[in-house]
Amino acid sequence: MSAKTAKKYLDQLVEDNVLRTTEQGGQTLYCVDQLMATYREVASLQRDHHREELTDSLESMRARITDWKDEYDVETPGELRASIAGLEDRAEVERRRDIAGEWEHLDDRIPVVRAALNEYEWATKRDALPA
Repeated sequence: MSAKTAKKYLDQLVEDNVLRTTEQGGQTLYCVDQLMATYREVASLQRDHHREELTDSLESMRARITDWKDEYDVETPGELRASIAGLEDRAEVERRRDIAGEWEHLDDRIPVVRAALNEYEWATKRDALPA
């Protein structure tokens, strides 16, 4: 694909709020528009899941984090990662690394699911309106 064609499509994605641009060193860089990606994800959650499913999911995520806090006596994934320093058991090191990664993922997901729930009724009514 030519540079001209690529720029045309990239600029269209910027116009469609899929990508954003930044200038760095005299070059235009393209990156995902995280705000719009999150809005789309919230809308997808609202369309694909019932309110109770989202509520159960949120409750499950919070419970898993609470269980990890209690099990390892830590408050953050960073503290869990730091607890690896004193361990010799490779399996336990890997387990804690995996849990810390999953915890970080859940920390990112919780606000998205919460946003989907906060505006669930409004969004589902809005989505049901004829075009």
